[in-house]
Amino acid sequence: MARYVGAVCRRCRRSGEKLFLKGDRCFTPKCSIDKRPKPPGMQPRRRPRISDRGMQLREKQKARYSYGMMERQFRKTFAEAERQAGVTGDNLLILLERRLDNIVYRLGFSDSRNQARQLVRHGHIILNDRRTDVPSALVKEGDTIGWRKESAKSEYYKQLTQTIEAKTVSDWLSLDKKNLVGQMVSLPTPEGIAAPFNGKTIVEHYSR
Repeated sequence: MARYVGAVCRRCRRSGEKLFLKGDRCFTPKCSIDKRPKPPGMQPRRRPRISDRGMQLREKQKARYSYGMMERQFRKTFAEAERQAGVTGDNLLILLERRLDNIVYRLGFSDSRNQARQLVRHGHIILNDRRTDVPSALVKEGDTIGWRKESAKSEYYKQLTQTIEAKTVSDWLSLDKKNLVGQMVSLPTPEGIAAPFNGKTIVEHYSR
């Protein structure tokens, strides 16, 4: 399966803003975009003007980078958003937020989506009391997300029980901090999600 293995901080620098791909590091002076805000590579003498097509591509790439998806998988998600009733840009954002790896991240079980994807891939997470290792699995309203009994014995889980109290979750999620069990109480809404990209611009990109 194809995956990006390069430096994730280059993606933030290329996008021109923080995408919070490295968890807590993004909030420290070690953040690469704070130290080197210019895009990677040789710098031109004059900053070129970005075309409308370039802006649309940048917004699409920011969405891909934020959720850690390759182009083919992202395009498939967009096609699903198009088939649904309503605004395609909003549908896309909701589908991305419903991914299991994103829910694990939103519940505070991980510091980044990359780390959440690894937890799911290694079989530490259970969905509705059933083990799953598919990060792209869509969570439905009322579904519960927890930890495998074997994983609850790990050192990571023990550290998480000490740090989870300081974390907050979105209003469309609930979390039992004592047992580390979360639930999607309602579907996410575009207004309640601070997305670093513009869904309408992504729709324009794929409409050409």
